[in-house]
Amino acid sequence: MIERALSDNPAFSNVFLNFLLKQNEKLKADLIDQLFSSSERRLARILLILAKIGQAEQSSVIALPINQELLANMVGTTRPRINQFMNKFRKLGYIEYNGHIKVHGSLLNLLLYDQSQDDGA
Repeated sequence: MIERALSDNPAFSNVFLNFLLKQNEKLKADLIDQLFSSSERRLARILLILAKIGQAEQSSVIALPINQELLANMVGTTRPRINQFMNKFRKLGYIEYNGHIKVHGSLLNLLLYDQSQDDGA
């Protein structure tokens, strides 16, 4: 069925191909992040993505219901490590959370500037 749609509709074929290419690029970026970034930096990246920071807002609330266990699974670490990082981020003013997580654009600093810290990923 999809093969027919791709061959019969060049516009759909272009959209579909672009989607696949973007997904491939995202997958490569995620793999590189998993291999070379600390779990603290991976958490920061995930929070920024979920909050859509960098898309014209300085801070944003994560709309999806999310807990530390889910974040730990996304980052590839344990819930206690996520708790430690979340408390650190809150203390540094990068995030606020009380039921919902509000991410401030300042969290980008953690990704943009080498902190020269290794958390044992």
